[in-house]
Amino acid sequence: MKVLLLERHDDPSVSGGWVAHVGSANERPGITGIAHLFEHMMFKGTPTIGTKDAAKDLEIIAEQERVRDVMREEEAKMRAAYRRGELEDLTKPESKSERYRELEKEFNQLIQAQRDIQVKNEFDRIYRSAGGAGMNAFTMQDMTGYFINVPANKIELWMWMESERLLNPVFREFYAERDVVYEERRMRTESTPLGKFAETFNAMFFDAHPYHWPVIGWPSDVASISKAEADAFYNTFYAPQNITLILVGDFNSAKLLPQLERYFGRIPRGPNNAPDLVTQEIPQVAEKRMNAEAEANPQVQIQWHTVPFAHRDSYALDILGELLSGRTGRLYKGLVLGSEVATEANAGQMSLKWAGWFAAEGEAREGHTPEEVEQAIYAELEKLKSEAVPPEELQKVKNNFAAAEYRKLSSNQAILMQLIFNEGLGDWREFNNAAAQHQAVTADDVRRVASQYLTRENRAVATYTRKAN
Repeated sequence: MKVLLLERHDDPSVSGGWVAHVGSANERPGITGIAHLFEHMMFKGTPTIGTKDAAKDLEIIAEQERVRDVMREEEAKMRAAYRRGELEDLTKPESKSERYRELEKEFNQLIQAQRDIQVKNEFDRIYRSAGGAGMNAFTMQDMTGYFINVPANKIELWMWMESERLLNPVFREFYAERDVVYEERRMRTESTPLGKFAETFNAMFFDAHPYHWPVIGWPSDVASISKAEADAFYNTFYAPQNITLILVGDFNSAKLLPQLERYFGRIPRGPNNAPDLVTQEIPQVAEKRMNAEAEANPQVQIQWHTVPFAHRDSYALDILGELLSGRTGRLYKGLVLGSEVATEANAGQMSLKWAGWFAAEGEAREGHTPEEVEQAIYAELEKLKSEAVPPEELQKVKNNFAAAEYRKLSSNQAILMQLIFNEGLGDWREFNNAAAQHQAVTADDVRRVASQYLTRENRAVATYTRKAN
């Protein structure tokens, strides 16, 4: 297990966290969404946290698995009936077989039995009673991060709590939590004006790469993930060799390391290293287009395949995005203040661990169309491809990056989050190295990356118009 320690004695507190080097890109069809599901499950507790009766708890979990195995057999029969055309929609309650309804009733009784002995949110309550604050987690394509702020004199409590949930996790309410995740998906994706379209656009943008599916998972996968699949996933990706601990704040590193060894050294190394991600995106050979009607203002979104995290061209692409964005950027000046075809417009580079993209988007002003906004964006890009950026404009953007680097140092929490993200994407050292790389970008670099990556055959375009009444 890698450990990153940064002493800061400005105030008597510590921001502690850890990153599991696993995200949606490490999944496969059939279990998409499982990395995000684990983000939820890691707060369910241990044999001593989260239950009034640990032995009874485990008995209920085992009985739940027995019932779920039979339910999965029934689900396979229902899927077969769906393929034959005997069922119209597997998600409708009326599609459930009589046997499945009986099993579902039995399973719900087991869920209630477990809730009767459960201590809800005890993990959070223990931290809060000790002065902890801001406990949370997130899941991305390449990582799952966990973090909290604690008083400096409670750092040993943090070590015990975090090592315990890694060493002895109890995945209670596993199937009920799948329903929570499914509801989260419904709220964030299916019930928002552009959520479903954004998911479709992303799936269209990537052909081969696992970034193709959403972090929250496909609905049918989320509903069918088994605890056995979850256990196998956990044993592979939550092993110590796939985790980095990070602590920032008021402590003495030399004294802290033996304590970290005492607590986290209890966790045995996993039998196998997490497999490397080998599927690479194939080169795009033709423009892709998606035309959608949505309950939203007319707008356009354009994405080009570019480069991953810390790639030598990622810094010039970052600068390119900054040149185009903001109230002083070229898109705002050209499309909002100039031709007035848009009410807003921006652009930027996104570099993930294994792949990246450059995006530009704009919302059409009333009386104008997304197609006009699209063409206006291309016009601004052509200028950057054919004309060198003036030195003063380039320096202004570099100054913005320098100011952002300074703001990253504002607090323990800010530094912790930057270290989590950089380590999760590939190397925590990028936290220190990126600033110099951005300052070294030249006008020729900007013109080169714009010409190399922002081509017609390398892009996907989504246009959104209002639904006709």
